[in-house]
Amino acid sequence: MAHRRSSIKKIRIDKKRRALNVQTLSDLRTIQRKVKTLIVGNKKPEALALSRDLFSKLDKAVKKGLIHKNLASRQKSRTTLKINAIKV
Repeated sequence: MAHRRSSIKKIRIDKKRRALNVQTLSDLRTIQRKVKTLIVGNKKPEALALSRDLFSKLDKAVKKGLIHKNLASRQKSRTTLKINAIKV
C-alpha cells in the first residue's frame, strides 16, 4: 500500500481511468461484433449505418491512446472491404 498522499491519489485516479478504458474497449468490441453479424447476414444498409458508429468509436479510441492508429486504420479498411463485397 502506498504511503504518500500523492501516490494514494495516483492509485485512485488510475483505478477510475482503467474503469473508463475497459468500458470504452468493451463498447468497441460490442459494436464490432454487431457489424460482423450484419455482414455475415448480408444486411448491407444496416452494416453501412453501424459501420459509421464503429469508425467513430475507433477514432476516439485512437485519440484516447487505447489502440494504435494503424490497428484502427486496418480494421476500418477491412470492414469497408467486407461491406462493399456484399451483394444486395
